[in-house]
Amino acid sequence: MKLKSIELLGFKSFAKKTVIKFDNPIVSIVGPNGSGKSNIAEGISFVLGEQSIKSLRGKSGADLIFKGSKNLSHFNKASVSVVFDNKDKKFTLASADSKKEIKLDYNQITISREVYRDGINRYLINGSEVRLKDILSVLASVNVGSSGHQIISQGEADRILNSSLKDRREMIEDSLGLKVYQYRLKESERKLEKTKNNIKEAQSLRREIAPYINFLKKQVEKVEKTEKMRTELELLYKEYFKKEENYIEKEKNILNQEKKIINQKLEKITKALEETKKEEKNNFIPEQEQLQPTEEKIQKIRILKDELSRKLGRIEGRLEINSKNLVVLPVSMEEIDVFISDLQDYLDQALLGNELQEVFDILERIKVLVDQFNPSLKDEKPTNYKNDELIKTKNDILKELSALEAEEKKFYQLIKEFRTTIDRKRMDEREEEKEQFKLKIEEKDIKSQDNLISIQEDNLYKTEVNFKEEIREAEVLIGPVIFSYKKFKLLIESENESREIQEIRRKKIERIKIRLEDIGSIGSSEVIKEYQEVAERDEFLSKEIEDLNKSVESLKILIKELKEKIDGEFKEGIDKINKQFQKFFELMFGGGKASLSVINASNRKKKQQDEEDIEFKNIPTLIEEEGEIEQGIDINVSLPRKKSKDLHMFSGGERSLTSIALLFAISQVNPPPFLILDETDAALDEANSRKYGDMVENLSKHSQLILITHNRETMSRSHVLYGVTIGIDGASKLLSVNLSQAVQIAK
Repeated sequence: MKLKSIELLGFKSFAKKTVIKFDNPIVSIVGPNGSGKSNIAEGISFVLGEQSIKSLRGKSGADLIFKGSKNLSHFNKASVSVVFDNKDKKFTLASADSKKEIKLDYNQITISREVYRDGINRYLINGSEVRLKDILSVLASVNVGSSGHQIISQGEADRILNSSLKDRREMIEDSLGLKVYQYRLKESERKLEKTKNNIKEAQSLRREIAPYINFLKKQVEKVEKTEKMRTELELLYKEYFKKEENYIEKEKNILNQEKKIINQKLEKITKALEETKKEEKNNFIPEQEQLQPTEEKIQKIRILKDELSRKLGRIEGRLEINSKNLVVLPVSMEEIDVFISDLQDYLDQALLGNELQEVFDILERIKVLVDQFNPSLKDEKPTNYKNDELIKTKNDILKELSALEAEEKKFYQLIKEFRTTIDRKRMDEREEEKEQFKLKIEEKDIKSQDNLISIQEDNLYKTEVNFKEEIREAEVLIGPVIFSYKKFKLLIESENESREIQEIRRKKIERIKIRLEDIGSIGSSEVIKEYQEVAERDEFLSKEIEDLNKSVESLKILIKELKEKIDGEFKEGIDKINKQFQKFFELMFGGGKASLSVINASNRKKKQQDEEDIEFKNIPTLIEEEGEIEQGIDINVSLPRKKSKDLHMFSGGERSLTSIALLFAISQVNPPPFLILDETDAALDEANSRKYGDMVENLSKHSQLILITHNRETMSRSHVLYGVTIGIDGASKLLSVNLSQAVQIAK
């Protein structure tokens, strides 16, 4: 991990965007006094979280912003960004519980800080706004602390010498990379204190709600008693409703079945009555309709017989005349025409009664005879010439008469049968009337039964209405759950119990209802809900206290482990620093002794306060309380050839060399990623400058060095020189020279 570059914009004298790259191990920044070269070191200190305006040579945040010049207007914001190489993924961020570290998986980490004229500060990591504590945590993970041990400014080289024992210890801890543990320790102590306060608050809340819980508990007991009665009532209701519903359904089915049977009987009787009425109405119609036409046909047959008898008498008379050989004049044509006309009328009448085929056949034969007789008369031949024909005609007429008599006899028999049938049907009609009377009596009885069923249906309907009303009442008392009675399972032996038992059950329900009314409504659901909420709150507080106590124990263990780790690494670091301190001290002074010692100092316990992101006040502050004995760091030095061991008695050069030896020793033990030396070599003579240069080159093997200097010896050890000057616009400008290239050019 190394510092790649810094970018300044509007910071102090750097009005324009200025980017300084640190691509070489040793980079020197030079320039005349007042050019703004020290502003670069202060810019780095600023972006790394320095909260002391005094350390940045200002009185307020506005003093850090470019104030303007004749050619440039003033700025309202100053920003500084530093870019670190993170390919080795060393940057980490402490998790919320301070127990784990989260690696920042970026190849490059850019830390930025902005300050506005109203004093507001913004902190960013890779463009995302974060808190100051996040910046400090990330920097601490790579041994860049807020104490500024990696930035040694002009006039502050001996700051470590003038610091108090406690401050000196903090600087040493910071340089040893213990700051990350210090942050975790302070955060853990803050959390411990906060957790203890939370325990007190939770215990106080439990004490406050305890009386109310007791009150609600009694109310809940009363409610539970009521609910027990409601449960009993609900069970009774379900059993009662189930049985009542079954009873109603069963009675409905029985009545419907009986109604169906009665309707079937009634339908059957009605049909039978209709049939008897129909038979009664049409009983004699067929016979009566046939009787009269038959009698009319007999009458016609009689008329035909009479005519044929008269014609037969005439023929017999002629035959008798012919037999006596009497000469008889032929009948006149008029008589013959009358005879033919009469026969034709009879024939037509016979044809009109076409019901009897026999009559038709007889009349046809008569017509043939008449036709045969008619020409003979026209010829007016002698009568004796036709005797044979007359005899034949006579015989035919006799046959016809015999046939008509047979037909007449048959019709008489048919009339007799019709009348016998009518008499029989009259007997049947009387029997049907008796049956009809019987059916009407049965119909009346069935209708009476139907009326009785209707009465039972009305009663059952009233029972069903009452049943539904009882369900509505139960819903008010018990709630919608009462409708689950439909799923209630009855015992097999109780399915056929009597209605008296159901009535006893109903009375028991009424008694429980009265008891519930006497108890009255106390808002059971609200009381139980409130009790549950308060009880849950109390249980939550109890569990919270338990968890907080566990957290206290965990934090105590963590604090103990952190303290042990800090103390252990601190002691180990002091031993290593002492070896390097002695080495650099001898190098600077040509001998003597130098060491650090840990001493106990009576001090006050520090208590971390909550952070607030207010101008330069968002660093964890410490409130002093009377407390414990703390350890501090004292510096023990002995110059060669001098008896004085008191640092206050040293000259300025001696103090400067001592502080440089100590700072270089610290840097050797736990090299920071970069080290900024702001004119720390100003008071050195030429010989000491060479020693200083040797030490700088040695340090550059472990850390990047950024040197702000006027010393030529120091410049000669640099790889790149940046020159800073003030332009005509009143803003700092930057020039750079690569010394190795410059040397080649010079040669």
